[in-house]
Amino acid sequence: MPAGRIVTPDGVVEGHLTFADGRIAGIRSAPVDADAPWLVPGFVDLHVHGGGGASYASDDPDEVRAAAAWHLQGGTTTTLASLVTAPQEVLVQQVATVASVVEAGSTVVGSHLEGPFLDPGHKGAHDPRLLLAPDADLAERIVAAGRGTVRMMTLAPELPGGLELVAALAAAGVLPAVGHTDATADVVRSAAAAGARVGTHLFNGMRGLHHREPGTPGGLLDSPDVVCELICDGVHLDGAVVRLAFASARGGVVLVTDAISAAGAPDGRYRLGSLDVDVVDGVARLVEGGSIAGSTLTTGEAFRRAVRDFSVALEDVVQAASTRPARVLGLTDRGAVEVGLRADVVELSPDLAVQQVFLAGVPVR
Repeated sequence: MPAGRIVTPDGVVEGHLTFADGRIAGIRSAPVDADAPWLVPGFVDLHVHGGGGASYASDDPDEVRAAAAWHLQGGTTTTLASLVTAPQEVLVQQVATVASVVEAGSTVVGSHLEGPFLDPGHKGAHDPRLLLAPDADLAERIVAAGRGTVRMMTLAPELPGGLELVAALAAAGVLPAVGHTDATADVVRSAAAAGARVGTHLFNGMRGLHHREPGTPGGLLDSPDVVCELICDGVHLDGAVVRLAFASARGGVVLVTDAISAAGAPDGRYRLGSLDVDVVDGVARLVEGGSIAGSTLTTGEAFRRAVRDFSVALEDVVQAASTRPARVLGLTDRGAVEVGLRADVVELSPDLAVQQVFLAGVPVR
C-alpha cells in the first residue's frame, strides 16, 4: 500500500493508505522519510480532446479508450471526452461513440461539447464554417444521442437563443459552460442565473477584462456558482494570472488540460476537428492564423506547474485538480483521499512528478 505525505480534506497526514474493494479502507499515521512522496486524489479533467496520438473526436471506441488510457498514466483517473465543433451528423456519431465507452466502464464518464454554438469572433481553434447560432432542437438531438452521457456543453450565451439554451441544458442535467464568447459581465451573470456553472478556459477565447466593463472573465470570476477552468501550461496563461484567478474566483477554479491528440506525441502536424495544427516545442497552433489550438499537457504536469512554477499552495491545487471538478460533475464517490471513497490516488515525487497512479486501488503506472 502507498505511503508518504497524504493530502486529505483535513490536512496533510504522514503515513500510509490501505485499500479494499476499490475503496480507501484506512489512513494510518506513521513516520515517513523527508523525501517521501505526496499522495493526492486522482485528477479529474473536465476539458480534454485527446492524447497519446488518439482523439476523443472519433467514431472508433478503441481510439477513445486509447486517449483515456494515455491520460490515465499522467494521473487522470476521471475524465470527460471533449469534442470540438464539427458537422451535426458527426457530433451525433461522436457522442454516441463516447456513450458506448462510458457504458462499458471507463475513466471516461461523459462527453463535453465545445461548440458548435460559439461566437465567430472568438472562435479560437474552431472551424468558423461550422459554427451555429444556439439551436435547442439540435442540442436536444445531440444530448439524446449521448444516452445520458453528455455532461457539459460550452456555448456563447450572448448569441440569439443563448440564454434560453443555457436554461434548457441545465434543466436536462447538462452543465452549461460559458466560452468562446463576447459576453459582457452582465450577460455572464444572466447566464449564471439561468444555470451556467463552468467558465471554459478562463481568459482564453473570450472578451477581455476591463476595469470599467469586467467582460467575460470578470463576470465568471464574480459568479459564486461558476467554476473557472485554467490551463496551466505556461502558454495559455501567465503565472500571475493563475494566482489572481485562484485568489479571486468566487466559485473556485479547476485545472484542465485542453490537451489534443498531440499530447505525448512528437512535434509535427495534427488535426483538431477539421483544422490542421502544427506542434512546435510542444505548443499547438493552427496552421492558418496561428491561434493556440489546445495543449499537450497532462493533468500531472498542470498540477506540478501550478505548485512549482506558479506558487499556488499544494492543498489549493488538489482542490482544483481533483475535488472541485468531481463535485461539479456530481461525483461524490471520488475527488479526495478519504476513507470510503474510491481508491483513485496519484503518487507524486518530492518535486511533484507523477510516479504511480492507482485506479480503484489497482496500480496502473
